[in-house]
Amino acid sequence: MTKIDIVTDLYEKLGFSKRECAHIVDRFFEIIKDTLATDENVKISGFGNFFVRKKKARRGRNPQTGEEIKITERKVLSFRLSQVLKDEINDSRRHE
Repeated sequence: MTKIDIVTDLYEKLGFSKRECAHIVDRFFEIIKDTLATDENVKISGFGNFFVRKKKARRGRNPQTGEEIKITERKVLSFRLSQVLKDEINDSRRHE
């Protein structure tokens, strides 16, 4: 599913204009990005948690040359499913 698919789905289900739906979707993602950029977690009940983790600097290897390189410290985005969504996903697979 793409962002335009989400916009189209909102348009069909809510009856707002496509422009309004696109604005809603864009703003929703902006809020999530802005919140994560300040190292705050985003918890969407029944869906899951987005959180930023810090990874320490470490040594690695260039897979093409085998040369040892330093991988710098960085932040990564992680997502943990809520138990509700996990159960829904697993239940839907049993019915297929």
